[in-house]
Amino acid sequence: MWWVGSWRPAVVATTVLSVCSVLVTAPGVVWPEGEAHAATAAAPATTVPGGAPDRTGAVGLGSAADPLITNDVRLELDRAGVLHGEETITFSGGAPAEFTRALTETMLYDTDHDRKFEVTGVEATDLDGSPLAVEVEKTDGTLYARIPTAATAGVVLTYRVGGTVSEVTQGVQMEWRAVGAYSHTVESTDVTVTAPMPPEALSCLAGEPRSAMYCTASDMGPEAGVAHFLQADMEPDDRLDIVVNYPSGTAEGEPILTRRWSLASAFAVTPATAGVFGLLLVVLVGGLAVLIRVRGRDERALRREASEGDHAPVEEGERGQLRFAPPDDVHPGQIGTLIDERVDIADLTGAVLDLAVRGYIRLEELPHEHFTSVDWRLVRLDGPPGETLLASEWLLLDALFGERRTVRLSQLGSPRASADFPARIDRVREELYRDMVRLKWFARSPSQVRTRWSTVGMALTAAGVVLTGVLAVFTGAAFSGLAVVIAGAAVTAGAQYMPAKTKLGSSVYAHTMGFRDFLLSPRAERALPGRRVELYSRYLPYAVIFDDVDRWANILASAALADLTPEELTGDGLAWYTGPREWRIEDFADSITTFVVSLTGIITNTRRLRALNQFQRSR
Repeated sequence: MWWVGSWRPAVVATTVLSVCSVLVTAPGVVWPEGEAHAATAAAPATTVPGGAPDRTGAVGLGSAADPLITNDVRLELDRAGVLHGEETITFSGGAPAEFTRALTETMLYDTDHDRKFEVTGVEATDLDGSPLAVEVEKTDGTLYARIPTAATAGVVLTYRVGGTVSEVTQGVQMEWRAVGAYSHTVESTDVTVTAPMPPEALSCLAGEPRSAMYCTASDMGPEAGVAHFLQADMEPDDRLDIVVNYPSGTAEGEPILTRRWSLASAFAVTPATAGVFGLLLVVLVGGLAVLIRVRGRDERALRREASEGDHAPVEEGERGQLRFAPPDDVHPGQIGTLIDERVDIADLTGAVLDLAVRGYIRLEELPHEHFTSVDWRLVRLDGPPGETLLASEWLLLDALFGERRTVRLSQLGSPRASADFPARIDRVREELYRDMVRLKWFARSPSQVRTRWSTVGMALTAAGVVLTGVLAVFTGAAFSGLAVVIAGAAVTAGAQYMPAKTKLGSSVYAHTMGFRDFLLSPRAERALPGRRVELYSRYLPYAVIFDDVDRWANILASAALADLTPEELTGDGLAWYTGPREWRIEDFADSITTFVVSLTGIITNTRRLRALNQFQRSR
């Protein structure tokens, strides 16, 4: 035998002498004559599932009834790089009901990769060759083979392993965890490795999983023809790793590596993921260029046509009278929607004020009562004969008054007095959006375009999040999924810029901007006396849209004070705005500014309350 004349007799003799010296010198130990005794050290609890309990019920604890187990492992490496394993596990002093052997399928390779081993063909027989039913379970990179061993003197376990061979600088290296774990303490594990060519070098590690201790012994046998490893007293959670180097051509194969999951590996920047990002960048930049081109139509129209609206918006009537004529007959509510492509609260407030100055509503400021805020009474009028209202303006009058002829401003914000006021205001907003399409200023409703693109962006973002999660778990291309998330977020954020005006809409927009420049300039204050009050009153709703209401309210009050007689100042006010008894036209600027702020706040609060109620009902 290979071990005759080798290190084994010396190891056995040294072990026997060490045990005898401990037993002899142990204090308090009395040996009865004629009896043989054995000292067994307690083993730690097993880490292998299915360990056989001792008589006290503890798993993996040594006792006098534990069998003496040895394992003779024969490994043969063929030229294809497949490792054929045959283990002879013998039991002395009775066999356990079940013996579990752990075969490692995944090992740590480097900082980024794990090494896989393909373990197949796991079978077992008893020493007489009768087959045994092996239960195989794979958990956390380990294959557990549970062998029924009751009433047997031993078992023979066979299997095949792929992926143990790798090319190294000086030849071929076979690396394998010969023992992953046992369910019981094994007195000796003797591993013999054969291959088509003799080994050139070998190494081993044994003990606890993180141990760096060398195994009990290793050599290359007589004439260096085989590789031998020995590990004594393996506890259930010990392992035995072996490495054998062979000359080039001994066997073929390469390690099976899998990238270990981590945030860095999942979002690794590779040529593929970088390519996806580059493609996405081209798409985004191209889309942005198209969007700029489409929206750039407004800028081009401003340069060419803004001057057409930069003048006093008046024209001569049939009888030689001058009348107010805004560019393209754009009303305040429409002009605000055209400018920023959305119906804002300021647009609705300007539309209410426009209906007042045109004679459809009279605003009556109520007396200031002690400890109460200022309030107004809105009176519905028939308006000048022969003039027609837009559909949105009819809806706005209906939203304010309903079936009533008068209403207090504070009642509009009261759910008791005007429960459906927010819904009616929403109908006004929808009609203003329809005006944009009906007038051919937009091909589609700006609100619908924004909603559609916002939905697409949010759906794309959600899909990107799911895709990124899937790619992060199963691949290393999560960086590509992150690109989809970024694209979805960009589409969502850019949804507000998606509505685009038609050529006609850009032209009207340019005229409107010219009119704004005129109203903001001192030239607009040069109207002839006698016509200033009427003209400046028509300017005021547009000043609300252009955020210049304070200035124009003061200009209008000064013109009224200078141009109107005391008889023409109805209650010290204008025909469409009157104040309480102590009120004077000098107070008009403060009053109309407060009215605009109050109406804006009421519309804003009622819409927020409606949104909150809808959210609560949905929940």
